[in-house]
Amino acid sequence: MWIVIAAVGVILLLYWLLVATEGTYLGSGIVALLYDWTAKHYDAIKDQQYVNELRFLGLPLIAGLDHVPSPRVLDVATGTGRVPLLLLAQADFTGCVVGVDRSLRMMAQAEVAAEQYNGRAVFMRQDAAALAFESEAFDCVTCLEALEFMPDSTTVLREMMRVLRPGGLLLLSNRVGKDAWLFPARLCGRGKLEGRLRQLGLEKVTMQRWQTHYDLVWARKALATERPTLP
Repeated sequence: MWIVIAAVGVILLLYWLLVATEGTYLGSGIVALLYDWTAKHYDAIKDQQYVNELRFLGLPLIAGLDHVPSPRVLDVATGTGRVPLLLLAQADFTGCVVGVDRSLRMMAQAEVAAEQYNGRAVFMRQDAAALAFESEAFDCVTCLEALEFMPDSTTVLREMMRVLRPGGLLLLSNRVGKDAWLFPARLCGRGKLEGRLRQLGLEKVTMQRWQTHYDLVWARKALATERPTLP
């Protein structure tokens, strides 16, 4: 009897570690390895509907950047290039997109799909907690379905804020509902991410219902205030 209980416990633990939380509590190397293994089939597994992607992500992003000529967008944890490909497919988007991720095979899929856009999408292997870009380099930063997998999410948020220009647009997803309980000690659950963004000084923080397991959270980086000139 105890052997059966122990076996069930081990199976549940392995399911939580490798499937439910996608290796995040085993380290970033395991996460990247798991995504490398599934890269060729990832888009088929996700089965994202283009109309919904356009409605909730593509069109709102373009509208939020309509005042910026040729905007520069950074997509953190880009995977197979979900955000870059969605933006570049729209005639109203005249900018460029940089996608960063730890999984080389996921980005290889993105690079193949983005070849038709003549270099307007670039993909780089980088750590989200230490982005290799100058400060205020981007007009928009996005990070979808990934923040809960990052051990030090506050550091990641600070890095995204650092590379975002004043007044720039930030779009994140937030793991919510019962699913959020699978990620103890991570920044997820309705209201928590919004509160952290406000603590970090972001403005116009708004939540939008999106999927069963995710909300979208939009925010703007505060405009730099001019210091008075001393006589």
